Amino acid sequence: MYGMKQYWNEVQPIDAFTIVMNGILHDHDKKIISLLYQPLIGPVCASLYNTLVEMVDEGRTLSEEWNHYHLMNLFDLNLEEIYHARLKLEGIGLLKTYSKTNDNQRSFIYELQPPLSAEQFFTDGMLNIYLFQKLGQTHFLKLKKSFTEKNMDMVDFNEVTRGFQDVFTSLGANTLAHSEGHTASIPDDGGKYFHRQKSQPITTDISHFDFDLFFVGLSEVMVPRKLFTSAIKEAIAKLSFLYSINAVDMKNIVLQSLTADQKISIDDLRKNARDWYQMENDARLPQLVDKIQPMPHLEKEARLETKEDKLISYLETVSPRQLLIDLSDGGEPAKSDLQAVEDVMFQQKLLPGVTNVLIHYVMLKTDMKLSKSYLEKIASHWSRKKVKTVKSAMDLAINEHRQYQEWASGKKETSQRRNKPIRTEKLPDWFVSQDDSAQSTKQIQTEEMEERRRRLEAIQRKYQNKGGEKGGEN
Repeated sequence: MYGMKQYWNEVQPIDAFTIVMNGILHDHDKKIISLLYQPLIGPVCASLYNTLVEMVDEGRTLSEEWNHYHLMNLFDLNLEEIYHARLKLEGIGLLKTYSKTNDNQRSFIYELQPPLSAEQFFTDGMLNIYLFQKLGQTHFLKLKKSFTEKNMDMVDFNEVTRGFQDVFTSLGANTLAHSEGHTASIPDDGGKYFHRQKSQPITTDISHFDFDLFFVGLSEVMVPRKLFTSAIKEAIAKLSFLYSINAVDMKNIVLQSLTADQKISIDDLRKNARDWYQMENDARLPQLVDKIQPMPHLEKEARLETKEDKLISYLETVSPRQLLIDLSDGGEPAKSDLQAVEDVMFQQKLLPGVTNVLIHYVMLKTDMKLSKSYLEKIASHWSRKKVKTVKSAMDLAINEHRQYQEWASGKKETSQRRNKPIRTEKLPDWFVSQDDSAQSTKQIQTEEMEERRRRLEAIQRKYQNKGGEKGGEN
């Protein structure tokens, strides 16, 4: 992921761009973009793709030249949001970008690529798995049905189609002798006929997979090297990326995928990789989720001047998994903690940044342990309140603190209980607002403040460093 200011070096509002269509798109392509791609890339990306298509005159493949101010006005978005939507389109294979700089003036060509056909998409081995996890089985199967049709039973029919020569006769040699049709049909210099281009499946860079280590554990006698064609290597690299399979585990999966005639079956590779993943992850499939807070829900005017600013920036730019690692001084999170957080994100549809605030709050309230029931109860409340940003999650935690206290104790707070001494508790630094800071200072005793500072020292250092990297010098 690019840094918060990195995009400014990549594109500026004044930069020009021209749209090129790599072939003609059909109406059916729009259905595929809306129903198959949009759940994975989001509505902003899908809208950017469709809008770029509409900016090319119908029946043409080349647009006029525009600048990025125009896109910002069309979408009512800032350039950073448009830039990151562009990156997603590139990553998923719907856009190729070319740039040129002349006399300090930069221009781009955005070459729109046709989407995969429904058959290519549903047999891709990666995109279809992500879509299944995103939509769930019921909706996925219903969607698949809308792109499939039963074969017509033609067993009892005989073909009676006439051929061209059966229907038409030639004009004759004399008539065609001086025809200029052949020459006239050749496109002018630099021109070409446009047509529906063949869709290109997403290719995975195989360099990320350690084939050297993989082959060390796989003897030539056991599996001849000639079996590892480019298609097989591509499948191995894609499955390794999809399921996070290392070279050693992949060796066993490949051995399980050998057919009776000593060939490697890609279908068996996919099945065995899926079985391996489900065994490793309690039968759960991988999710295609934004690992960090998505662009539309970031603080727009992050100045990174105060500790709270830096913490908000940190919680927006780190994944929940990395937050758990940071909270345990670099230790790998417990599987039960990861499971609890994933369940909350999936069931309550909480965004990553909001989930980070929840983790931060709950861990400090429950002695640095994740109480799953407490986590789920607050998450359900935030989901009903439609909390989308880190700042709004912090504000809600402050406003609803008394209610959350009751949930933590498991009983209603009575008037008698209010007269008893209130147990001191650990709270995040962001929790104490200016209005109640004096009262909170009295409640939290000195030794507990020191304990809290000690426990949070690692994470405070983390987000301060990250804040410095993203916000420049303060």
